[in-house]
Amino acid sequence: MSILFGLAASDGIGIGKAFVIPEAEKREIPNYSILPGDRQEQLRRLDSSIATVTTHIAAQMDAVKNNRVQKEIFETYFLMLNDPEFIKDVKKTFEESDKNIEHILNLKTEEYAAKLRSSGNEYLAERAQDITDIFGRVLDDLIDYHPFDIETIPDDVVIVTSNLSPSDTFILSKRRILGIVLSEGGVSSHVGILARNFGIPAVFGIENIFEEFQSGETVIVDGISGEVVTTPDEQTLSDYYKKVDIEKENAARLSAFRDKDARTQDGVEFHLYANIGTVEETQFALDKGAAGIGLFRTEFLFMSNSNSDISPAHSSLFSEESQFESYKKVLEVMGEKPVTIRTLDAGGDKIINSSELKISDEKNPLLGLRAIRLTLANPNLLKTQFRALFRASMYGNLKIMLPLITSEEQIDCALAIAEKVKEELRQENIPFKDNVPIGIMVETAAAAIMADVLAKKVDFFSIGTNDLTQYVIGVDRENPAVSDLFDPCHPAVLRLIKHTVQEAEKAGIPVSVCGEMAGKQESFQILAALGIRNMSMSAIKIASIKEFLSTRTLSEISDSIALNTKG
Repeated sequence: MSILFGLAASDGIGIGKAFVIPEAEKREIPNYSILPGDRQEQLRRLDSSIATVTTHIAAQMDAVKNNRVQKEIFETYFLMLNDPEFIKDVKKTFEESDKNIEHILNLKTEEYAAKLRSSGNEYLAERAQDITDIFGRVLDDLIDYHPFDIETIPDDVVIVTSNLSPSDTFILSKRRILGIVLSEGGVSSHVGILARNFGIPAVFGIENIFEEFQSGETVIVDGISGEVVTTPDEQTLSDYYKKVDIEKENAARLSAFRDKDARTQDGVEFHLYANIGTVEETQFALDKGAAGIGLFRTEFLFMSNSNSDISPAHSSLFSEESQFESYKKVLEVMGEKPVTIRTLDAGGDKIINSSELKISDEKNPLLGLRAIRLTLANPNLLKTQFRALFRASMYGNLKIMLPLITSEEQIDCALAIAEKVKEELRQENIPFKDNVPIGIMVETAAAAIMADVLAKKVDFFSIGTNDLTQYVIGVDRENPAVSDLFDPCHPAVLRLIKHTVQEAEKAGIPVSVCGEMAGKQESFQILAALGIRNMSMSAIKIASIKEFLSTRTLSEISDSIALNTKG
């Protein structure tokens, strides 16, 4: 038995078999000279790999024959694999060179992709991603490279690995995961946020993770204390099962608060909403007693397809119709309860691989082309999302929110696109609600300081305390090495929250908090004392906050907190 100590990232206790995800290996394309006598064998290997991938694509085509969009994608791949001109060019270049076939195939693939990207034709530019994807599979087969497929994770396991990228975390909505153990990641990382949303115990910052764990061994994840126990003895296992039973009793007690209003003992009403990242979480939020959705992170819809066999450039979720269906479903599930949907907040640490998004390598991506900056740089993407959102507005109580706003100009540009979309929908006789509120995230010092100016241009504020904390005190929320410095209750952060609330009140617009502060009892009290009554959190936290409110008056909550927000 071994006891390891890390960072408690998501409450709860998980007990199960470890599933160790190996470290990703960088694919290296070999480059070497060959002898004339090796040519035929090299060409035979190329033909064999193309045949193998063609067979796999044909099987995928058959599996999605009832899905027109996916079927068309695989048909495109099939045609590319059997393009006689491209294969002829590859073999001609190979015959004229003394280099190995993998090197030549990679060279020609990149050459063709570059030509397509620079063609000036949007359709052809999108094909560049296709040719890279499909012949990348041929290259994988040629060099016997088999990258780990996140979809192979089974149910009822404890995930153990160095880190999960934001695009990997969609697996949490598709599997019954008992726990997560990572060597990287912070409490406010996106993996941590999603783990809490689904009530999955998680511990981050465990060192030497690949030496300490083996797939199949029993692991206990204590997301309360930050301890991880490997191969526990019988007594330890028995003790933890008793703790699990206590957790179940607490959950049963809290379930009584599901349908109760969020009120203090003296009748002060709060509105507790849920943060979600997937359509599947909507029903979960409703079942946990959410008064609505305070934040729908739409980037997770896009990122979930980055790990699929479908080229993200053609991902159905990039289309207006598929976005519309996703938003419609969330709104229908919530009924008349308000649903705040944030426009695409990609870039930074949330990477979406697509030729539609022109993202270059950045030295400091969190300060680079991300969120509203990215979508304004790709206005057709924002326009498509607005069209889907306004169409979906007919099915519920929709609010639209713009992320990472730092200036009036960004708001003006986004609103102009929204108005253009409305006019197009009117001309097309497509129904939508004309009065959908549009607000902004206040998650930078610039937005908080300029709250008085920005409040005149929008319908509501939502304070994103995760990024606000990160930017104000200069601490990377994904980095466990500085996790002890990440403090949403830092006086500088609280002063900006207080200022934002005051300016929203002056302008007569509602203000809410949708960061992780809202779901923690201590910081919830601070926000309540600052006058905030609308808060959005992980759905799993809603019942416990309702119970807490029911046992105290507002003055008791406010008096118990010492605020350092003057200045």
